[in-house]
Amino acid sequence: MPNIPALIAWGIVTAFFIPVGWTPNADLATMVGPVIHYLLPTLIAYTGGNMVYGVRGAVVGAIATFGAIAGSDLLVANFNATLPEGEAQLGQVHMFIGAMILGPLGAWTMKQLDRIWTGKVKAGFEMLVNMFSAGIWGFVMAVVGFYPVAWLVNGLMNVLGGAVNWLIDTGLLPLTSIIIEPAKVFFLNNAINHGVLTPLGTSQVDAQIAAGEAPKSILFLLEANPGPGVGLLLAFTIFGIGAARASAPGAAVIQFLGGIHEVYFPFALMKPVLILALIAGGMTGVTTNMLFDSGLRAPAAPGSIFAVLAQTAQDSYVGVILSVLLSATVTFVIASIILRASRKRDLASEADADARLAASIAQTEKNKGKESSVLSGMAATMGSGATETKVINKVVFACDAGMGSSAMGASVLRNKFKKAGVEADVSNAAIANLTGDEDLVITQNELTERARQKAPNAVHVSVDNFMNSPKYDEVVQLVKEQKEGAAQ
Repeated sequence: MPNIPALIAWGIVTAFFIPVGWTPNADLATMVGPVIHYLLPTLIAYTGGNMVYGVRGAVVGAIATFGAIAGSDLLVANFNATLPEGEAQLGQVHMFIGAMILGPLGAWTMKQLDRIWTGKVKAGFEMLVNMFSAGIWGFVMAVVGFYPVAWLVNGLMNVLGGAVNWLIDTGLLPLTSIIIEPAKVFFLNNAINHGVLTPLGTSQVDAQIAAGEAPKSILFLLEANPGPGVGLLLAFTIFGIGAARASAPGAAVIQFLGGIHEVYFPFALMKPVLILALIAGGMTGVTTNMLFDSGLRAPAAPGSIFAVLAQTAQDSYVGVILSVLLSATVTFVIASIILRASRKRDLASEADADARLAASIAQTEKNKGKESSVLSGMAATMGSGATETKVINKVVFACDAGMGSSAMGASVLRNKFKKAGVEADVSNAAIANLTGDEDLVITQNELTERARQKAPNAVHVSVDNFMNSPKYDEVVQLVKEQKEGAAQ
């Protein structure tokens, strides 16, 4: 994910400078091939290695990946040499998956080797041992990348590419939504999109550029289409109940405009039958793009409508826009029917519904495997530092980014104030942007101390769950009593 800007930059270069681009420039167009074939896999490997074993692991992982790139090129060249003259030749295989394997693997093996001689090297020789051990092991891993990994990845990409081409030729590509939409909800979206669809899509685009055609691939839209997600959230906005209905509008803005799809995953998990609505919406979007022969020039990441439109091919705006709108509409209609059918039962146990949403949020974070900037703090209970001595007029939800989870929390509390007939200024902001004039600041537990430093005069409420907490009712009651007391 940290390397997505490089993909965006590559898409911009492609859009402008190739012969069929907006402003053709033969000199600048020479960047297109090296960026996608060398720079991006190397960046992926370096990032993966750095996550496992710092810069030392990153360097070894990058060396290993270059071995895989060279091995892949040799395999392709040898195969093409056996083809009869005039027959279509294989194009380059971009080693994204190889980088995802070799970056962490090279770093992890280097880490294990370092443990063998840690503490056993004589003083003054540490740098010599460190430099040569990393260099030698980088060479070994490059050979591993050159032979087995390059062979494995090339074979895998040929199989996947053949399967996708068969689905396209037979008109069955919309069936991929049956796999992709449920997989997204269980947080396999990045693995599918950037691990499989992005390499296949870039190979298609690369071949089109080489043939002098306008580059585009429908594969970049299979997962990134924001339509199904926003359709689901709009259904909750109108037909949901409790915390789900209160938080859905803010989540829809974040998902559709910000491109952070994970905000709608808990809504699907709390009522899994809604995944059928997502599948139907996804299939509608894919079918629309197939009918209009539309696609993107490069991956749209994050999956924001802005990113999608920025990467849309010159001849594909009508198809892409319709695919988003129609997929959102189909998901909305089906999800609305499902929510309406269970509304009476849900209203009878609104507390249970809120609890299911909270549990679904926790499950989504568990599926992700780490804290999420938009889901963090949405898991358990709220602890309060509120006191009745502070007059509360301005309430701010604060998190690292100032959007995501804090926006959802602000939406929930704002809705509670509205139902109670209490006027209060409720907003969300990044902790770094707190000005000190806030009356009450709500943050997740581990961020409270940072918020206190920025707003020392405010009442601070520490939370784990922005979505469903009895403390919200206490805050509403406190402000209501203050307003009534001031009116007397």
